[in-house]
Amino acid sequence: MRHRKAGKNLGRNSAHRRALLRNLATSLFRYEEISTTHAKAKALRPVVENLITLAKRGDLHARRQALSYIMDKSVTHKLFDNMRNSFSDRQGGYTRILMTGRRKGDNAPLAIIQLLLSGDKKKASGKKVKGAAKRKKEVSKKILDEKSGLKDEIQAPDGKQEKREKT
Repeated sequence: MRHRKAGKNLGRNSAHRRALLRNLATSLFRYEEISTTHAKAKALRPVVENLITLAKRGDLHARRQALSYIMDKSVTHKLFDNMRNSFSDRQGGYTRILMTGRRKGDNAPLAIIQLLLSGDKKKASGKKVKGAAKRKKEVSKKILDEKSGLKDEIQAPDGKQEKREKT
């Protein structure tokens, strides 16, 4: 029985597991999205969210704590200088895990874990945002249709542009 044994072992001893999570966290901050197994992604999420919380704090002690965990100094500076502002308005939930299928060799479930930077603005208010986004998309489509007018430019095979009316 695993009573009172928090966390996943991932089939490794503690030193190997810590090294694995350090490397995964470094790669995630470097590339902002990595593909790994679902179990590793779930184990990585609390580690990454703790490091982002340190970055949001932003003081010297927090930077040194992050430097002791992240394997690359330049990645830590990227987290504290560039990414910090992206997470400033978010109160947690800095990562997203998406299931992508299964690995061919051993049928292990694969997942993509990605950082939710400020460009990924999803409001938690639900249907209102979805409907508003849909209406905004329809309005922008109408505007594009009106701007294009009745004429459509077509690229001819010889490289010249021809104008032809829509029917």
